[in-house]
Amino acid sequence: MKTTDDKTSIQVIERMVSLLDALAACPDPVSLKELASTTSLHPSTAHRILNDLVLKRFVDRSEPGAYRLGMRLLELGNIVKSRLNVRDAAMDLMRTLHRKTDQTVNLSVRQNDEIIYIDRAFSERSGMQVVRAVGGRAPLHLTSTGKLFLSIDEPKMVAEYAHRTGLAGHNRNSITDLAQLENELGTVRKHGYARDNEELELGVRCMAAGIYDDTGKLIAGLSISAPADRLQDSWLQDLMTTARQISAALGYKESGNPGRD
Repeated sequence: MKTTDDKTSIQVIERMVSLLDALAACPDPVSLKELASTTSLHPSTAHRILNDLVLKRFVDRSEPGAYRLGMRLLELGNIVKSRLNVRDAAMDLMRTLHRKTDQTVNLSVRQNDEIIYIDRAFSERSGMQVVRAVGGRAPLHLTSTGKLFLSIDEPKMVAEYAHRTGLAGHNRNSITDLAQLENELGTVRKHGYARDNEELELGVRCMAAGIYDDTGKLIAGLSISAPADRLQDSWLQDLMTTARQISAALGYKESGNPGRD
């Protein structure tokens, strides 16, 4: 049973959060009168809580009677960001996606001209041997996640990548021509996801969606790999939703893209 002191403490926290939310909603310093009106707090109550927040640097008093968010929030936010890890954010959601599809789910990042597989959710029931283990690498232009990263590069950078790598292929389906690669990347930009149609390994197809951090930067790709005759387009929505959920866990706020078909 909650005591009177417990209820009072919770009420103070709720009022404090309401004031912080009101300050966050305004780019400019906000007057005490406006804050009290926005939060439905008595001016004396708002003033008392704001003074405490100023002492702890959660709020700055930019001028007499006007307030804005303080640097302590930025310091704490940076600490939270530094502790966020894409693998930690992704693993449970990857396992859920694997259970839905019963196929291998990969988490990959870019390193120079390759992607690196940093985590994977799979089972023997998928019917596909996992050739590239966690830590394995593959060329950008032959993989669905790699194409996501190339799609955000400037055309000059893509041409430089093609020159450096020679667009070496692994089999008859591999993209080895710059014009063909540019056309493929245009499709990726249009739809917000990428595919590998047996370009890396014969008999294996993949689809990938991007994972973004709190600055909107593409930091990883989430992909489903399956035997070529089993990959289902119906999984695409679940894949993209999962990628969005991981991005949200990393602080990304969606603004109309990515992942729009």
